Amino acid sequence: MKKLLLTVAATVLCGGLQLTAFAGPNEDLKEYRDLFMKKFPSVPFQEFANGVYAIDKQQRANWEQIEEFPPYEPYIDQGKALFETAFKNGKTYADCFPNKGIGIADRYPHWDKKRGKVMTMELAIQECREANGEKKLPYSKGKLVSIEAYMAYTSRGKKTDVVIPTDDPRALEAYNKGKEFYFTRRGQLNFSCAHCHFQNAGMLVRTDRLSPALGQTTHMPKYRSKWGAMGSLHRRFKGCNKQVRAAPFKDQSEEYRNLEYFLTHMSNGIELNGPGARK
Repeated sequence: MKKLLLTVAATVLCGGLQLTAFAGPNEDLKEYRDLFMKKFPSVPFQEFANGVYAIDKQQRANWEQIEEFPPYEPYIDQGKALFETAFKNGKTYADCFPNKGIGIADRYPHWDKKRGKVMTMELAIQECREANGEKKLPYSKGKLVSIEAYMAYTSRGKKTDVVIPTDDPRALEAYNKGKEFYFTRRGQLNFSCAHCHFQNAGMLVRTDRLSPALGQTTHMPKYRSKWGAMGSLHRRFKGCNKQVRAAPFKDQSEEYRNLEYFLTHMSNGIELNGPGARK
């Protein structure tokens, strides 16, 4: 842990936000929320679940029309069918999860103390398949993400509640690695995640308005018009890395799982409304 913290800059400043390497998750959360509530004072806290549509009236109007016939509905239906289809051994996904897998998206990601790593929903779905003798599915899109979309849909209204255990220093280390990743410049453009979604949140890049970081995980997975399909949070991470001309990490890599752990914790208290639809 000490070695990790020494690799992080003593203080990170971005758009008025100050997150120190030695601050704890609760301190970070307060600073994080305060920044966005001050930057967008007319936006109710729960509205940040709607991303850029919470701060851009014109884009919101277009989005509300799309939501009348959501493009993600077929994926929810496909996910439900897959979720309920028995494996060759007669079991289903419901046998792998508490509450039979219904309404549990608020429990992800979480720290798995026994294995000493961050567990994401996608990883849990994949491990369920393997434990039941089924072949692995591709991450980030396709059938696995449809299953994730269905599980997210059954969890709408639950509040994000990512806990960083205080009794396991490895959990705090994973959180801090995710935090470090988020504020580290990378790629040929020398940008960090924070440059777009903290410092310049709400600003325009050509015709696109940059969404606030607060609430970004609540509507995942999501259908993007750009993709023409559903995609996972890690698919979005990879896309952002490519946009700044940085080599992306693999789906469900330790780097992306730790980043998801940090980013989701920063949205604690905001209701889940996934799957979502975005440009």
